[in-house]
Formats: sequence, C-alpha cells, structure tokens
Amino acid sequence: MSETKPAIDLVALLNAYDTDRECRTYLEELRWPNGLSCPRCRGKSISRIKERKQFDCDTCRYQFSVTAGTVFHDSHLGLPKWFVAVFLLSESKKGMSANQLKRLLKVSYKTAWYLCHRIRAAMSEANPVPLTGTVEVDETYIGRDRGMGSGKGDRHAMILAAIERGGRVRMSKGQRKPRTREELHRFMDATIDDKAANIYTDQTIEYRGIQDQNTRHLTVTHGLGESVRGDVPTNIVDNAFSLFKRSIVGSFHQISSKHLDAYLDEFEWRFNNRKNPYLFRDTLLRLIGAERLEYKQLTKAAS
Repeated sequence: MSETKPAIDLVALLNAYDTDRECRTYLEELRWPNGLSCPRCRGKSISRIKERKQFDCDTCRYQFSVTAGTVFHDSHLGLPKWFVAVFLLSESKKGMSANQLKRLLKVSYKTAWYLCHRIRAAMSEANPVPLTGTVEVDETYIGRDRGMGSGKGDRHAMILAAIERGGRVRMSKGQRKPRTREELHRFMDATIDDKAANIYTDQTIEYRGIQDQNTRHLTVTHGLGESVRGDVPTNIVDNAFSLFKRSIVGSFHQISSKHLDAYLDEFEWRFNNRKNPYLFRDTLLRLIGAERLEYKQLTKAAS
C-alpha cells in the first residue's frame, strides 16, 4: 500500500486524530484506498448518510459504516482512544500494560485489558513466511505458574524462538515439561524454510538431526560459557529473549501461561517491524481486517 501521510509520532497523532470524524476519515482511506465499495455486492455507487455516519449502497441498498465488520464495531470506546491505544502498543518497545493504559485513557481496567488483547490478536500473523538464510534457535523459561508442580521444567513456561540474522523472529509457547526432540523439531519445521542455509543452536541433544542437504546445523556450548564459536553465535536470539523478559519485568510484571502466546505475538509484531516507519498505519490495517475477539473467549477457562 502506498503511503500518503508521513510517519506519525504521538504529538502528531493527538493533533491529527482527536475527533471521531478525523479517525473515521482515516479508517475510510485505509479500508477503501481505491474508493468506497459495498462490502456485500462490491458496488461502487455509494451514498453517504452523514447524520448516522453510515453509507448506503445504491445497488443493493445495504447500509454500512467504516467500522462495520471490524473490531471497532459496537465498541463503547471512542475511536480517538482506540487510536492512542494502537499507537502505544505498537510503538512501545517494551510493551504497554493494561494498568498503564487504564491510567492514560481514563478507562476501567477491564476495558483496558480487553482493548490490549484485541489489539494483540490483530498483531498475530495467520500465515507467517518461513525464516530463511542463517537462523538461530534457542529456548528459555520464564515465570512460575501456580499449581504446576515442583520440577523446574514444570513450574516455568518454556518459550521457543527462531530468528533470522538481521531479520524476523518467531516465538511460541512450549509445553510445561522439559523440552523434547519432537517439540523442538516441530517448532523448527513450522518456522524455518526447508532451504535455509544454516541453523545455529546450542549443543542440546534434542536439536540434533535438523540438518539436511540444504541446511547446515552448527552449535555452541553454553555449558562451557560459549555464546559464540567463530561465526556461530546464538546471542542474537538471546538478545530477543532478554528484550521480551525486560518487557515482563518493566511493563507487565507477570503474564499468565494461558495468554503467553498473545504477548509473544505482540512482541513478534513490534520486533519484526522495528524498522517500519509506518507501524501505526500497518497495525490499524491489521485491526480493520482482524476477526472480532469476544470477551468471553478471553476469560473462558484454559483447556
């Protein structure tokens, strides 16, 4: 999508989108960059019903709004506050907690928490492109969930990560028990292109066997204090883990195992767009196309 507006900062955002009308106008530009069209029949002859903030299709008489079919539809939160929340979650390097958003937007904690999770859900990539080139893979453990046993592997949530040299990261929540070969290989098969040149890991035996005719598997030995052996480091993926953990300590304080994947999706989206000057715009585009996440889905007991 071509960009007609310059990259935006918080001050410019507050000046440009402080009214419902301004927000709706921008959403209209994003949703229909080639001109208004009916969501039902794709007709191009559209009339505006200004007093109701709606459109009327002259072909099939379907009436709709710019927020119809999006996560913004039927939301009791004003669009200017939505825009501020989207900006803060997409641009805050260490994330933004629901408590902080509650204070900034002057809303209830429930509203802020639900808002954060709807934005995170939109940040999730449905069909991510596999990682290529040289890819580092590692795993780490965070936190301690109540009632999860006494062993180290049982009481900590495992995070698996793969990262391209200078590129994208993929993260996923692992099982609550010690890593297995099947789980590590399943994660690598799902995130790394079959023709990737190199996969770098530590010397954990469960990683063995990932190499093939297209891909070399090279290792470092963390037990000997190695983070780099020649041109074989795993410190890039370690840096990504460190950044994510700092977001927990500095912003969220604690994350439930149930919602861990949602926070990892948010981190991936920001990290993979760290050089994108139009991150706010692209996050709004995700929200326009995302499925609506109901509150009862978030609060139902984990299976």
